[in-house]
Amino acid sequence: MLIRRATLLDGTTADIRVGVLIDEVGDGLAAAPGERVLDAAGGTVLPGLHDHHVHLRSAAAALDSLLVGPPGVGTKEQLAQALCQAGPSSDGWIRAIGYHESVAGRLDRDLLDAMVPVIPLRIQHRSGALWILNSAALGRIGLAGHPDGRLHSADPSWSAGLPRRETNLARLSGRLTSMGVTGVTDATPDLSAADMESLQEAHRRGEFRPRIRFLAPGKKILHDDRLDLDALTVWISDCHRAGRPVAVHCVTAAQLVVTIAALRAAGSHPLDRIEHAAVVPDDTLTDLCDLGATVVSQPNFVAERGDQYFAEIPAAEHHQLWRIASLLNATVPMALSTDMPFGRDDPWAAMRAAVRRITASGAVLNSTECISARTALAMFLGRPDRPGRGRTITPGQPGDLCVLSQPPAAALAQLDSALVAATIIGGEIVYASRECPRA
Repeated sequence: MLIRRATLLDGTTADIRVGVLIDEVGDGLAAAPGERVLDAAGGTVLPGLHDHHVHLRSAAAALDSLLVGPPGVGTKEQLAQALCQAGPSSDGWIRAIGYHESVAGRLDRDLLDAMVPVIPLRIQHRSGALWILNSAALGRIGLAGHPDGRLHSADPSWSAGLPRRETNLARLSGRLTSMGVTGVTDATPDLSAADMESLQEAHRRGEFRPRIRFLAPGKKILHDDRLDLDALTVWISDCHRAGRPVAVHCVTAAQLVVTIAALRAAGSHPLDRIEHAAVVPDDTLTDLCDLGATVVSQPNFVAERGDQYFAEIPAAEHHQLWRIASLLNATVPMALSTDMPFGRDDPWAAMRAAVRRITASGAVLNSTECISARTALAMFLGRPDRPGRGRTITPGQPGDLCVLSQPPAAALAQLDSALVAATIIGGEIVYASRECPRA
């Protein structure tokens, strides 16, 4: 297809011929017989956005789940009301997500039984690491005698007993392509080969349009109470010997420090990644620069959870949270992502959070970490395999594009998914807004 009157991020205008790859970029390109033409009308044309850390099956399931955490649910009374009004899904269960202790403290089976005594109920903690089940649910999976109903997500011994729940990948695909997303990296750590093939098959048959990359099997989640430097070093070394990079989940300072030490001991791979880096002490900046591993961060959590950070984390540590500017200044390779469904699935909201760092109440969390709108946008335009390296609108690049309705200055001022006029994957329009002009 041919895109006419496109404005690139540097302000130049061009026509773009695109198929599986970008074929031509120039002025006055003539449409071939039968070639589809899209008139960008001066709007910005970008490489398609890539969300560098997501959980696809969980995100699809979240579209049909009850949200029971802030900001929508903030008290025990609101939690009880939301659960009492919820009906079971087709599998007979109530599936709720996003819980945080600020709502009603530490949940257990007894507390849930008082709210929902009969219908099987499971609630996921917003960290994704924990589920809390009521007695009806525990009985369904053969754990009627469990003491508190608090079960680790990564433990297959109980999750295998859950009813099979069909996830609507097509609905998720439609949401993402409407925001200009042409690719995602699934960071779920325990994906099997069959899981990955199932998702790729969904992409091939058009159920899920964005391209998919996986971090498994080289992804590891760390836990502060089980940190083992020697074991982590061995795991990294084994992955590297097998030719695989690693991606290590680091949400605390202790996890980051141990990961840095393990990477130093094991040696690095050019595609190694550190996921989240939610807390970055000052004395680790030089270490991260030396390692060369790419940090994939989620500034959207500043907007979504920042008020709880202010309430729960000592003020002296606020400058360490979700750092971006200081990492970039230290020449650490970086990219951004949403971590959906644990974070909101809108990459444009994540960009705005990186630029403004404003919490839901209007407070600013560490303004020295703010970055420019153009930098924030670029951090969603990285290569799937090397997130810190940007893609461009040049011949030979993938034919995955995002067309905005406004020129660059206006688009960067707004950073809003409503500006997406069309999304193109492999030279095919997979989303077009009603206002998208075509010739």
